[in-house]
Amino acid sequence: MRKLWCVFYCCFVSSVFANEVQLANVYQNEHVTDYLVSEKYDGIRAIWDGKKLTTRNGHPIYPPVWFTEGWPNQWFDGELWAGRQQFNVVQNTVLSTEPDDSKWSKITYMVFDAPNKRDPFAIRAIHYTSLIGSSNSKTIQPITQITLSDEETLFKYLDSVTASGGEGLMLHRKDAMHHDGRTSALLKLKRFQDGEAKVLQHLPGKGKYQGMMGALLVETVEGTIFRLGTGFSDSERRNPPTIGQYVTFRYQGLTKSGLPRFASFIRIRADDFELREIAP
Repeated sequence: MRKLWCVFYCCFVSSVFANEVQLANVYQNEHVTDYLVSEKYDGIRAIWDGKKLTTRNGHPIYPPVWFTEGWPNQWFDGELWAGRQQFNVVQNTVLSTEPDDSKWSKITYMVFDAPNKRDPFAIRAIHYTSLIGSSNSKTIQPITQITLSDEETLFKYLDSVTASGGEGLMLHRKDAMHHDGRTSALLKLKRFQDGEAKVLQHLPGKGKYQGMMGALLVETVEGTIFRLGTGFSDSERRNPPTIGQYVTFRYQGLTKSGLPRFASFIRIRADDFELREIAP
């Protein structure tokens, strides 16, 4: 039996757009050929306005001068990325106000859109690929968009990406115009569901975790309160997310009582890293 697969409504948010939340939805039989499909890159969302990089909430990013040399004078939306399962590398590099050349040499700006109000996504994808290809810069790359024939092929592609350490896939309707904020034209497909929750309390550890955080008491946006106790490194247990921060967690469906099943900590939500570590 095929495992539960989930798709999440995603949003485009730039430094001038309102900060919108992602809305989750269970994957249903979409017409796969209506979408362009790409790997989902697990990095930090960044906007290039033709002159400078900012986070999706408008906080400035401080790359070395050489990092953006030769980039097109074009609005891009993408992810600052260091490779599969390397989010911590991105976080420690991109969220610093003092750029480190050696660290930034591991980062690539992976572009997935060149937003405008006049062209559907299929045309925008061709446009950003052409622009970036002509720039001859090694620090910016276009994300490849492909068309798949059916759902079976889609899930085989997902299997291939996740087996190689990738996070999942993005599906973007070919005919979709760019819309500010949330849009159902952009979907995220992953093996596991993920969610966000606010930290309410640190619960003390026992045994080998004596003197450290044993679990977090957290609350989802729907008001579900539960203990999140797995997925943490010893370092994270010694220095846990602060009360009031939001964390991202992975889970596999819900229990009969409505709690996330097999919930496991992934990281502090990137937006909260921004607020804590990036100086305006």
